[in-house]
Amino acid sequence: MFFNNSVKIPSDLKKVSEIFHRNGHSVYLVGGAVRDMLMRKEVHDYDLATDATPEQVMKIFKKVIPTGIQHGTVTILIFGMQLETTTFRTEADYSDGRHPDKVEYARTIEEDLSRRDFTMNAIAADLRTGKIKDPFHGRRDIRKKIIRTVGNSTERFTEDGLRPVRAIRFAGQLGFKIDDETFKAFADEDVIRKTKSISIERFHDEFCKIMKSPKPSVSLKLLEDTGLLNIFIPEFTPCRNCLQKDERGFHEFDVADHNFYACDGAPKDNLIVRLAAFYHDIGKPEAKTVEIVNGNEHIHFHGHDSISEKKCIESMTNLKFSNNEIKQVSHLVKNHMFFYESNWTDSAVRRFIIRVGMENLDNLVLLRLADIHGMHNVPALPGSPSWNNLVELKDRIANLAQQNSALSLKDLKVNGNDLMEAGIPKGSAIGKILNELFETVTDSPEMNDKDKLLKLAINIYEGKIKS
Repeated sequence: MFFNNSVKIPSDLKKVSEIFHRNGHSVYLVGGAVRDMLMRKEVHDYDLATDATPEQVMKIFKKVIPTGIQHGTVTILIFGMQLETTTFRTEADYSDGRHPDKVEYARTIEEDLSRRDFTMNAIAADLRTGKIKDPFHGRRDIRKKIIRTVGNSTERFTEDGLRPVRAIRFAGQLGFKIDDETFKAFADEDVIRKTKSISIERFHDEFCKIMKSPKPSVSLKLLEDTGLLNIFIPEFTPCRNCLQKDERGFHEFDVADHNFYACDGAPKDNLIVRLAAFYHDIGKPEAKTVEIVNGNEHIHFHGHDSISEKKCIESMTNLKFSNNEIKQVSHLVKNHMFFYESNWTDSAVRRFIIRVGMENLDNLVLLRLADIHGMHNVPALPGSPSWNNLVELKDRIANLAQQNSALSLKDLKVNGNDLMEAGIPKGSAIGKILNELFETVTDSPEMNDKDKLLKLAINIYEGKIKS
């Protein structure tokens, strides 16, 4: 399939091509879309290259957004699609490590393809016929599962400092190997300097794509091996060679590999849990202690969950994650060290729910399964003791949720207005009393009755606050 001379062009794109040709212009499908078509993968975005200038494109089509007109790029809005369309171009130096200092329009698609990053992305398909243009043997490299730069690797990487990170992301995302000569260029001083200069937002976007790939551990190890992980996430560096295996057999790997494999064990479509898996043990090197028990070393990491939470917040803040993402991930990291036992009382389960938050329970269970996966790079299988333990916990939580239990203040049968109507004056006392009522109901769900709670509230006010 990789040496097909053409790909099937969707009918709406063929209509777009006819519009270009009626106006005397050629147009090609380029980039990842062609690569994914050749690999029989689903295509989500279509990028076009044309000999028409941005100004000409804006005259030809009714709805066009000048998204990057200074670089020869506009976006056509048509048939429910957003088609990023760039004029054939050649480029000079990249002083900012991203954008060319000067853009010169090229005459042919072959010239345009010569400026692209990797051979697998330097393939074009005629938008009318689907006929392939492959001057740099991208189909061959796709067949061999090789990531190779177009031309000199050092030159390509110093043009745009993000390209080394993209190569690593593609390696994990597609299951490809980086070509040896291409990989050598990662160590070039100029390449390193250019990569260090990229904006943190651009690294953030690639990092998220890595975390959503089938096996994040592949790209994460490459980031580490090339020194890029230390550049952008230095908090993780001490995790390598932080050994945690002792005679008890809890862990097979050091903290770094454990966290990497934990990412693999988290659901692909759940970025929050995958990020939590990456960060959940990042505080272990700082917390590590060794105890001698009967002549054997026992390794402990007491309090690492709190340290990991702090480092997680620091790192995610530096990587420009949103406040909401940081809050969700760090909360999971802080609470990942729970060990449910069947002898937990209902009150203990309720307190666990209250501490974690009902809205976070599903993700916390998924993180726990990812953590188990990371211990030996083997998933927790349905029917295993670990699996059954979590199933039992979820069943108990579901049962308690159906009862009259108050799992948050809003579940109480009274609120602040009720207390004020009962004669308790507005002020800080209201909040204190509601918290006491909540504690009572947590231990005794039968107390979650409006009349009972109002009587108790008045007694608390009269006995503890008013006096």
